[in-house]
Amino acid sequence: MSAQRFTLSQRLQRALLVFLSRLPASLQRMLAQPATNTAGDIMAPDVALLMKLGESGPDYSDLPTADARATTERDLALFAARLPACGIEEEIEIGDGLLATRYSTGTPDRGLILFFHGGGFVIGSRTSYTAPVRMLAHGTGADVVSVEYRLAPEHPFPAAQEDAAAAWRYVVDHAPAWGIDPRRIVVAGESAGGNIAAVLCQQVREDDVQPMLQVLIQPVTDLVEHRPSQDEFAGSPALSAKQVAWFVENYLPAGADPADPLISPYRAASLAGLPPAIVNLAGFDPLHDDGLAYATALRDAGVTVQVDREGGLVHGYLSYTAVSPSCMRATERLVSSIFEALRRTDHTTHATKAS
Repeated sequence: MSAQRFTLSQRLQRALLVFLSRLPASLQRMLAQPATNTAGDIMAPDVALLMKLGESGPDYSDLPTADARATTERDLALFAARLPACGIEEEIEIGDGLLATRYSTGTPDRGLILFFHGGGFVIGSRTSYTAPVRMLAHGTGADVVSVEYRLAPEHPFPAAQEDAAAAWRYVVDHAPAWGIDPRRIVVAGESAGGNIAAVLCQQVREDDVQPMLQVLIQPVTDLVEHRPSQDEFAGSPALSAKQVAWFVENYLPAGADPADPLISPYRAASLAGLPPAIVNLAGFDPLHDDGLAYATALRDAGVTVQVDREGGLVHGYLSYTAVSPSCMRATERLVSSIFEALRRTDHTTHATKAS
């Protein structure tokens, strides 16, 4: 992974965004006039200001795929916090050209997080998610393996799911060499990555080794039903209906059935027996209702579910940690939720051994 190099113009843009994000909330509210959603949530003022500035920007879904990726990689690098590197950051090859990066702080047997980035199955990368992944590693003490799964349209469905399954087998096999119990692996992902994580948990449900936890961050769970939040936030600068349609058009090959559980995990015949889940939602996200529907279905199937809802935030808030204190604090809360889940499991394991 190569570090992003900014031009002078980009550095000035970042400095301006950081400055605006630190203005008094009262001034941000006056400038941005934060919206209120149908649930009564008021958008965080710093996020509202960021969204207002983003309304006039170019739409990556109007660009050729290569240009869309270059544009979003640049923007995500501008918006992301600069965090210290972990003690170990090594590239690993899972096989057949599938690459991942392992981040480790050297904490013995705290566990491992297998992470899948967002980007609608079309954009995004390990590099653009370096900041949240480092936050996960530093904040939980767990190793994190961030996967560079194949992207559409060059590699449409089911390529990402195949890569996820390969990555799962790899980390299960290699965890002992890293000093990690394979039964202490968390599967996590954001947006499209949340879909990949949810599907993976269903795929390995009958395996001897299963994820101890699934963390679904603003996940895509159902491409069949159109839910109210998709209409309410259709014009969101963070994720618009137009962009969602562009992602789906690129991701699904001709003849693919959106109701296939490998595409829409909500449509699985049964959700019983899946790992406990943390489902993280944002109040101003078109995918809010999809994620909530999946959390409800998991709970109805007897799965332990913790729903963490960030009412004032937008889709993809993990990527705005440099230019939004609200997004930084929310990402820290997410990391804390995962840390607490790992700690509870730690205590349970020790109590079981003692008895």
